[in-house]
Amino acid sequence: MTTNSQTRADALREALATRVVVADGAMGTMLQAQDPTMEDFQQLEGCNEVLNITRPDIVRSVHEAYFSAGVDCVETNTFGTNYAALAEYDIAERNFELSEAGARIAREVADEFTASTGPTPACPS
Repeated sequence: MTTNSQTRADALREALATRVVVADGAMGTMLQAQDPTMEDFQQLEGCNEVLNITRPDIVRSVHEAYFSAGVDCVETNTFGTNYAALAEYDIAERNFELSEAGARIAREVADEFTASTGPTPACPS
């Protein structure tokens, strides 16, 4: 584990031991509320994970909204990045690509909010 990762893990453990830690909520609902187009979904209707590649701005805005509301942790937009779910769209081979993009977006936003608001766990799950 790198120093930054260890520092974040330690901060999360401390927060969990001393207070209620608030995480974000309905990623999919908030993504859908922004009315992505079929083009955004690469014609894969409902495959929110494709938005990590085609519309990272939408995914980023969801993370930003949650951090602005005061959450400590956000989830990544990777709920459906597994072989079974992606196989339903015939894109199982994109698992790593979509997972990595979703994790990168969440980490970037978490780091930006941590830098501007001070140390918090800011942990993408």
